[in-house]
Formats: sequence, C-alpha cells, structure tokens
Amino acid sequence: MKKFIGLLILVVLFLVPFEVFAEEKLPTVQLRVLASHIANKIVTEAVNNCATRGYLVSAAVVDRNGNLAAFLRNPLSGPHTIKVSQRKAYSSATLRAATSQMGARSDLSFAPGILLIVGGVPISFSGIFYGGVAVSGARPDIDEECAKAGLEAVADIMDFVD
Repeated sequence: MKKFIGLLILVVLFLVPFEVFAEEKLPTVQLRVLASHIANKIVTEAVNNCATRGYLVSAAVVDRNGNLAAFLRNPLSGPHTIKVSQRKAYSSATLRAATSQMGARSDLSFAPGILLIVGGVPISFSGIFYGGVAVSGARPDIDEECAKAGLEAVADIMDFVD
C-alpha cells in the first residue's frame, strides 16, 4: 500500500508541472481587425448620415493602434475635417472611450495626437474592441451621432462574428 501511495504521489508530482504549463496562456495574443469592406461601410454610412442632415463631413476609421483603416470625405467638406476626423478617431481608439467623455481630461491635452473634441466613438462589438470612428465637419454632437450611425450600419453583421 505504501508503494502504491508513493507511486501515486510521484505520478501526481510528475504530472502537475505539465498541467500547470498547459493551463498557462499562450505566448501570443489573437487580435481581430475589421475587414476593409466593414471599415469602408462605417465611414460611408457616417458621411451619408451627415449628408442627409445637410452637413458636409469627413469620416475616419482607425484600428486599435490608431492606424488609419478607412477614410471618406465629402468633396465639399472643409480641408481641416481630414486631420480632425483622423485625430478624433485616434483619440477614441487609443483611449477606448468616446471623445465626448474626455472633455474634462485636462491631463490629456498635451498627449501627442489626442484631440479632445466630441465626434469620436470606439468601435466595439460583442465585447471585442476594434478601434475608433470619428466624423468632423458638423456640430460636435452631430459628428458623434453620424459616427454612431456608421457603427449601427454594420452592427447586424458584427454581432454575429465568432
């Protein structure tokens, strides 16, 4: 009986390190990136939503690192809307919050590339974070509504992604 218990303890001690190793997380991380046709649909719908309201805007989608994924500009929108929409989207993506929630964050006012103007919204579906979308050219509250309209246009598709 003592031999059996000793052998059992030895087997358990031998297997524990392998079991612990198997439960550890892999040394890589899986990231999900929006397909280009989805990013393009978001900016298209955002610009169209603002156009139906009478606003000439630009819209940008950036990935989770703030890199431009899609961009669309109404040809009659102001040239400033190009960089402003991209910086709002960058701010929203890198801070993972709507720019409308960051206005009081004076600590961010000197952060490189951050623009604390309403109109940027993070892109997240089914608990998975993808980046940010922003609009520039209308009133800031309308910019945010148009950005959200872009997200709503792809919500049915994105809610069923594995």
